[in-house]
Amino acid sequence: MAGGNAGAAAAGRVLFSLLGVVVLLLPLLVAGEDPYRFFTWTVTYGDIYPLGVKQQGILINNQFPGPQIEAVTNDNLIINVFNKLNEPFLLSWSGLQQRRNSFEDGVAGTTCPIPPGANFTYIMQAKDQIGTYYYFPSLAFHKAAGGFGGIRVLSRPQIPVPFPPPAADYTLLIGDWYKANHTALRYMLDSGKALGFPDGLLINGRGPNDYTFTVQPGMTYRFRITNVGLATSLNIRFQGHTMKLVEVEGSHTMQTTYSSVDVHLGQSYSVLLTADQPGFDYAIVVSTRFTTKILSTTAVLHYANSAGKAPGPLPGGPTIQIDWSLNQARSVRWNLTASGPRPNPQGSYHYGMVPVTRTIRLANSAAIINGKQRYAVNSVSYVSPDTPLKVADYYKIGGVFSVGTIADNPSSGGAYLQTSVMGANYRDYVEVVFENNEDEVQSWHIDGYAFWVVGMDGGKWSPASRQGYNLRDGVSRYTVQVYPRSWTAIYMPLDNVGMWNIRSESWARQYLGQQFYLRVWTSSTSLRDEYPIPKNALLCGRAAGRRTRPL
Repeated sequence: MAGGNAGAAAAGRVLFSLLGVVVLLLPLLVAGEDPYRFFTWTVTYGDIYPLGVKQQGILINNQFPGPQIEAVTNDNLIINVFNKLNEPFLLSWSGLQQRRNSFEDGVAGTTCPIPPGANFTYIMQAKDQIGTYYYFPSLAFHKAAGGFGGIRVLSRPQIPVPFPPPAADYTLLIGDWYKANHTALRYMLDSGKALGFPDGLLINGRGPNDYTFTVQPGMTYRFRITNVGLATSLNIRFQGHTMKLVEVEGSHTMQTTYSSVDVHLGQSYSVLLTADQPGFDYAIVVSTRFTTKILSTTAVLHYANSAGKAPGPLPGGPTIQIDWSLNQARSVRWNLTASGPRPNPQGSYHYGMVPVTRTIRLANSAAIINGKQRYAVNSVSYVSPDTPLKVADYYKIGGVFSVGTIADNPSSGGAYLQTSVMGANYRDYVEVVFENNEDEVQSWHIDGYAFWVVGMDGGKWSPASRQGYNLRDGVSRYTVQVYPRSWTAIYMPLDNVGMWNIRSESWARQYLGQQFYLRVWTSSTSLRDEYPIPKNALLCGRAAGRRTRPL
């Protein structure tokens, strides 16, 4: 009898849990007709050998890299993540804007981590977006162990795309790699030491010539290329072939042809490649940029009628030439006649005609603080508090952060540790200037937004630099490079309320403080401006034990 009662109780708990999930999703299911895509992911450790050496990798559903996400504009993504690691874990979704919903952003400042043995369901929407993105683990230097994968958001069938449908759509995740486990790399950083130079490069998690893309003669293919690495800018080229650029991080571009393309940390590009060469196996070559030592790796472009390896040498690429890369970056232009996620032409937005309400200048720097290597933005080296900033803000928990703890302009003082949060008003239109006075290229990402790249050049930025801005067809994207001893300027409408991470995509620099949060705020409590905390939100730190919204 006791066993029967226990079984009934267990069945009741299962039923209650299932009802909870139904109730959780019911408002979304009733509210709109946009499709839902459901994913169940289990995150585990596993042995991987990407450079021929056994390592502890982070697998998603036993895959390294993780599963591809394919969606269509406005699809709702329901991703249930089970953490089977021995430490807290979070996934972030680079490029998905989380409209009105920074709670789902999956970084330490917005979302409580998933404890070991627990799960969390992300509820997101690819709202008014198309293009190429990726996801990655955001905590504890986990990115050095894997856990990343590609995201592609396709246009709705009724929205025209400015090129014919390709024969196939391939993802190329390229990046540098270290042979040491992420725990050893993390220990080095925590000890105040530099990681040193990477050990090699990977293409889709594989070493040289270990990944093959098969093509049919005469057909055209789309390759979505993302730099998921930790430390280096990369260049990619296809032996005997050219690439036609068609999309950059959600923006259709002018269809310029390139023999090779620089892809900086965190950036994504879509190119079309036509299999118009004799039937052989050609090399896809990836190599490091702006490094004294050049690392390279290859994958195989295999023609279905291949007669063997293609004759001739592998194509060489640029190495340390900054001007070459700068000129290529300036040549990437927005396609003003193409439709975006909505039918109206992208050019109707006139980003260059909107008056700027605020200029923010951000300077990166390296510093030794308390005897350890750190990195800073405007002299502030970010430290994470015990409670996510967004959660503390929602519950009005004091003592976690203060708005205004990072200035709008660089300072001349030494770097210091601080939980840095910049305040901003909803619907402001800002100019952000990234200033790089160091000798290495920087790559910057802003969560929650896409922005227009209006200018980049060497030397010091000044107000006179605006005379050279491109205010007509600068590309809209979410990650931008800043060359050594140079600056890059962007325009950005603050149309997404929330707490948003602005960070270096050089992962050691991000881990050691080159990041901060932008709090875009409005006094409105309307759901049209921001969603409340998710009903299923995990609560941690000083928010532990509180209630979310009633189920």
